[in-house]
Amino acid sequence: MNVNQHTPMASPYGQPQPGYGQPGYAPLDGGYPAPYAPYNGPASAYQPGAPPQGPARGPPTSGAPPVSAPQPYNQYSHSQGDMQNGPPPMTQAPPRPAASQQYNQGAVNLSGPQPSYPQHYGPQPSMQQVTNQMTGMQITSGPPTPAGPGYAPPHSSQPPVNTAYSAAPPHSYTQAPPPASSAPTQPPPPSGPAASQQYYGGPPPPSQQPFNSSLPPTSQQPFASPAPPPPSSQQTFPPSSSSYSGPAPTPGQAPAPPVSPPQQSFPPTQPPFSSAPPPASHPAFVSGPPPPAQGSFPPRAAPPSSQPGSFPPPGPPPISMPPGQYQGPMPPQQQPPPSQPSPYHSGPPPPRVQMPPTSMAQSNHLPPGPQGPPGPLGPMQQPPSQPGMQGGYPPQQNGAFGQVRGPQPGYAGPYPGQPNYGAPATAPAPAPAAQKRLDPDSIPSPIQVIEDDKVKTTEPFTTGVRGQAPPLVTTNFQVKDQGNASPRFVRCTAYNMPCTADMAKQSQVPLAAVIKPLATLPPDETPPYLVDHGEGGPIRCNRCKAYMCPYMQFIEGGRRFQCGFCSCVTEVPPHYFQHLDHTGKRVDCYDRPELSLGSYEFMATVDYCKNNKIPQPPAFIFLIDVSYNAVKSGMVNIVCEELKTLLDYLPRENPEMDSVVRVGFVTYNKVLHFYNVKASLAQPQMLVVSDVSDMFVPLLDGFLVNVNESRLVIESLLDQIPEMFAETRETETVFGPVIQAGLEALKAADCSGKLFVFHSSLPIAEAPGKLKNREDKKLIGTDKEKSLFQPQVAFYNTLAKECVAQGCCVDLFLFPNQYVDVATLGVVPVSTGGSVYKYTYFQAQSDTERFLNDLRRDVQKLVGFDAVMRVRTSTGIRATDFFGSFFMSNTTDVELAGLDCDKAVTVEFKHDDKLSEETGALMQCAVLYTSCSGQRRLRVHNMAVNCCSQLADLYRNCETDTIINFLSKYAFRGLLSNPTKAVRDTLINQCAQILACYRKNCASPSSAGQLILPECMKLLPVYLNCVLKSDVLMPGADVSLDDRAYLRQLISCMDVAESHVFFYPRLLPLTKFESGSLPVAVRDSEERLSKGGLYVLETGLHLFLWVGASVQQELLVNIFGTPSFSQIDPSLTSLPVLDNPFSQRLREIIESFRAQRSRYMKLMVVKQEDKSELIFRHFLVEDKSASGGASYVDFLCHMHKEIRQLLS
Repeated sequence: MNVNQHTPMASPYGQPQPGYGQPGYAPLDGGYPAPYAPYNGPASAYQPGAPPQGPARGPPTSGAPPVSAPQPYNQYSHSQGDMQNGPPPMTQAPPRPAASQQYNQGAVNLSGPQPSYPQHYGPQPSMQQVTNQMTGMQITSGPPTPAGPGYAPPHSSQPPVNTAYSAAPPHSYTQAPPPASSAPTQPPPPSGPAASQQYYGGPPPPSQQPFNSSLPPTSQQPFASPAPPPPSSQQTFPPSSSSYSGPAPTPGQAPAPPVSPPQQSFPPTQPPFSSAPPPASHPAFVSGPPPPAQGSFPPRAAPPSSQPGSFPPPGPPPISMPPGQYQGPMPPQQQPPPSQPSPYHSGPPPPRVQMPPTSMAQSNHLPPGPQGPPGPLGPMQQPPSQPGMQGGYPPQQNGAFGQVRGPQPGYAGPYPGQPNYGAPATAPAPAPAAQKRLDPDSIPSPIQVIEDDKVKTTEPFTTGVRGQAPPLVTTNFQVKDQGNASPRFVRCTAYNMPCTADMAKQSQVPLAAVIKPLATLPPDETPPYLVDHGEGGPIRCNRCKAYMCPYMQFIEGGRRFQCGFCSCVTEVPPHYFQHLDHTGKRVDCYDRPELSLGSYEFMATVDYCKNNKIPQPPAFIFLIDVSYNAVKSGMVNIVCEELKTLLDYLPRENPEMDSVVRVGFVTYNKVLHFYNVKASLAQPQMLVVSDVSDMFVPLLDGFLVNVNESRLVIESLLDQIPEMFAETRETETVFGPVIQAGLEALKAADCSGKLFVFHSSLPIAEAPGKLKNREDKKLIGTDKEKSLFQPQVAFYNTLAKECVAQGCCVDLFLFPNQYVDVATLGVVPVSTGGSVYKYTYFQAQSDTERFLNDLRRDVQKLVGFDAVMRVRTSTGIRATDFFGSFFMSNTTDVELAGLDCDKAVTVEFKHDDKLSEETGALMQCAVLYTSCSGQRRLRVHNMAVNCCSQLADLYRNCETDTIINFLSKYAFRGLLSNPTKAVRDTLINQCAQILACYRKNCASPSSAGQLILPECMKLLPVYLNCVLKSDVLMPGADVSLDDRAYLRQLISCMDVAESHVFFYPRLLPLTKFESGSLPVAVRDSEERLSKGGLYVLETGLHLFLWVGASVQQELLVNIFGTPSFSQIDPSLTSLPVLDNPFSQRLREIIESFRAQRSRYMKLMVVKQEDKSELIFRHFLVEDKSASGGASYVDFLCHMHKEIRQLLS
């Protein structure tokens, strides 16, 4: 249902709270709010009316797309000077064209540089096309442009070829406009703007093109434009943009109209990628159907050959097109001109003419104006591009991207092995023009979506409206709790739940919530209130035991309440009674957090305590490995020195008070050494336990002590430990008995707590939990590979269960120089809600800062102990599966020995009955835990989402970042029982089913050659490809088994913000150092890097500073203190502190990044062309990976092929 329509959540419970209005939704009739505008046309499936998912998420563009949208892209593209985001400067031929260019919005330059894809999408098949269509895939059918195979030459230089691009794209959209009416589509959405957008597909009119260049037009046309149309003759290319797949109209004919037919190839409504919300219809990628033959991925264009792996390489297609093609000047064209509509844009498409054909392409870079319809004639234009077409795109047929074209002669078949399908090789176009590869700038850009969301989010996010999607995790926003939990605590994959299990199964969209119960809030937001109901404890439903919350309805004058979860009626205790006002709400509703807020805490009574007695304050026990490796690396010395000061920062709830947490110390190698640090002793005493097979604690009094009372004894001990073991020759260690020792100590003290274990090597000494080295590279890629992720012995599973029962959480700090079997050693930390930190090849000089920052944060952060979490839901759905760091002894209770502010638990929901659109779906997450001060508390988070009976509404209100968080955890857990390839195939198949269902049921009718993506899921392919290429699922030769096991465990408890930056790292160009705002990020591709630039890349675990080989000397002096690139020390882990604004600002940016992450990111300076650049390149996730992972463009073509197979 429309989000907009929902009444504020509060109302049911009481009068609407002030401020609940629906935040951003514009009235429906008005059309989607601007944000959505792009979505313009309703998808055919839905009525236009439905609001998109929430204002919050519309495509950024908003009504007509706002200008701003474009900017972002532009920004990169254009603005960055050296940055090549934009199209590469004409002068340089970029080796790969697209990358750097911005998106063209209008034209999707699919054809652009990379032939391969475009082909893929090539035009829609028109009749002939069809045949070709395969071939068509190659967009290139047009004659090659003079420019050369790949790109159209820059506009000026290139001949029309460009036009193909350019023109086409715009047309593509444009067509829409004219067709607007015809749009295939449905009428534009209600609102005007929307309407225009509706033509997402078509280029929005220039003015509109919100996305404009900045946008990732790519999305729209991306496929469309793939090949630039050949010079005029090319028309065959037609629009080159794939978008039109239909046959291109003759030059004469205006391309636009065709579009209007239903096809609208993009449906105008959605951008090509159609980010459009549901409409999605935009066929944005419309391209001809890929040739069936293709290889596993549809190879785009011919490239496959080059790409080994499954996807064809993004590069130029192998033979068929000369590489040059791409290379050519394309860049410029690629960028759409700013004015051009971006493929994404929502605005109505600009008139065709608006983009000159070539210009379009060129335009990417150029301002639209000149291009004008004619576009610069420059060579590019060649012929005016087909006259008819405006701007050079060939007219589209029925909205399809271009007419059908055969493969370009020059190119290899559209797919790598494939002959040109359908089309005769001849393709109308002359062979020379190779088809162009999909233009990366014409496919959906994560950066554009992120920037558009930031622009759209101007007001605080109020949680009172049911089913409203929050801003993205990459946007800074303030939350006002008005009845639903803040997105900092709970994020859902879908804010419109399907009403029935059949609908959920049909869409394949996972229904899940990522819950971070103890998340830290920013200073300007109020932490959850603590409510004390006295001895009676929290008020609960008699039947389902849900806690009092805003979804409980008071009846009979306030004497009873009806549960919102199970509908049972419960008596209100006399002490809790309150009269109701004229709306049926209690008059004290706004005075009680549990009646008006989404998140709050209750003081728990003794009935909620283990064994019905008030808990003791928790204890922290430090267990330090003192074997030869640990001592030699410097770890022992560093830990002991740091603990002297760190013990003053143990967690406490009231900063004014001393912490009540007690501490204890153990050292170990093959035997364990316990220390008595009682305050009355002059010197600490050491007690050795050498019988590790039957662990016990040799002392009760004096092991766990208060830091302030025993400070002198503790400091003496920490000074002595490094000296005592300085000359050790013991290399073997134990591990199981170490955890048993800490567990026994907590049992003896009858308290919960945390063990901090500092360990260096594989535990091969004779003892329980002994392990052997089982790392076997020969098993990688075989069916037996899964065994390497499973624990080697069952001992640790049993030990973990005992730890959870006692509330003993384990945090493991590993300092390995070789294989230590993280898959097994990590079992106890992961099962107890703890963390694993890994410092491979630890070197005191370069890794101490990272280790100490991690340790300080780990010791100081707020943590709850002995926690139990239960998720209750309203009738119709139930929580069926859980992912994270915890233990479950039954199907409903998530048990966590420790739960800190960084841990997230992902919960999957399944239907067990039908849901109703009126009541929506409710969930309540209750966490019972002991605070670090020893108080037993209940933290409650409530969430209500809408229910929908139309698939279009589901697709309008999803959150891709949360879906990827869920899918990655689901896949990584699947590795324990399935071969890696099966896990990857399952992910690809589910993603294809989600998008195929949308295409089939929600998008406007359009040619099969178009790739149509829902607006809120247009980034699903790029992010999913990042998950598939991760080290866990597709490791390079240098990735160890321990690294993979470590990442697998780490991601299992990540929240959405962490998983987002982990899979799609943030790459910032440091061109302008103005204080205050950060520069806009650029896409993760080598093509976006400029030799004259500095870039910071962060993943949440790593931080790189990439230095181009031709950075200005002045900047090098200001940042590194040396004028010479060759004198920069690549082993730097921290920047010199220099007194100038550049140095200060760069260090501020780096510190701000670190402050946002739960783990300290060590800085690595990467010089262009240096060997360390290989590591850096691994994180440029839109490019092909060294381990065989596909580039974004290749993967998008592959997804399109998969979707078409499902639809056929």
